[in-house]
Amino acid sequence: MILSVSRRTDIPCYYGDWFINRLQAGYVLTRNPKNHSQISKIPLSPDNVDCLVFWTKDPQNMLAHLPALDEMGYRYYFQFTLTPYGKDMEPNLRNKQDITDTFIKLSSIIGSHRVLWRYDPIVLNDRYDIAYHKNEFSRLCEKLHPYTTSVTISFVDTYKKLKTKWIREITTDEIIELSDCIGRTAAKYSLSVKACCESMDLTSFGIVKASCIDKDIIEAVTGSPLLATADKNQRNGCGCYASTDIGAYNTCQNGCVYCYANFSAASVKHNCEKHDEMGELLIGKVSEGETMKERN
Repeated sequence: MILSVSRRTDIPCYYGDWFINRLQAGYVLTRNPKNHSQISKIPLSPDNVDCLVFWTKDPQNMLAHLPALDEMGYRYYFQFTLTPYGKDMEPNLRNKQDITDTFIKLSSIIGSHRVLWRYDPIVLNDRYDIAYHKNEFSRLCEKLHPYTTSVTISFVDTYKKLKTKWIREITTDEIIELSDCIGRTAAKYSLSVKACCESMDLTSFGIVKASCIDKDIIEAVTGSPLLATADKNQRNGCGCYASTDIGAYNTCQNGCVYCYANFSAASVKHNCEKHDEMGELLIGKVSEGETMKERN
């Protein structure tokens, strides 16, 4: 089993203590996001978990737990999102220079092949225009290329709930101009470039389809062949292999204005008040009448 930790929330940043407690307990409970009363019990022993895939914008709080992960025998890598936005877009993140330092430190501990950089989503507006992205992407490539092997990009999706002046549709011409620059710049620093869930074919710019939970990467991390199938529960265009996600929506405290995983700041606050770092579930408890199924 591949464990996704987590597309739905930033567990390394905010819930690292809880996650380590669940590994030590040997199982975790998760709710079906489409059926709140349906709960799965997921076994978490290293014998059951082939690889942990962490998704985060700031794993600083997770660094202290890395020795415990290694001692327990887990294999893992990080999908690390580092973008050039300010507090207007990502209000609750630490200073970006500090997060960059954490990127470098994490890579120095576990290796550049296990820290995969994400420059996504790409948002265009009056402040963050094409020239800004060209300059910032080049700057970050120069800074990060000794500490990672690849960069994954995506262009922001305009979900209906994103009612903000900071998000607008990106035109085809803008995608082409930026993709050309990104492809050439990444090649200069020997970084492979992948596009996550993009419908446009960007291979002419040296940008291939992303598989963020990737069979080849996991085989390299674990040193073992992997029997894996495509994940049919993701968006169209997703190249990921099947995994089990243990996160919960409406629990990420980063506050990013482009986020698809949170309904509102009020819902996040309400849920976080129900978090118990010793709990079986990330949020709340099992109630009477709720069904639980043990995952094979």
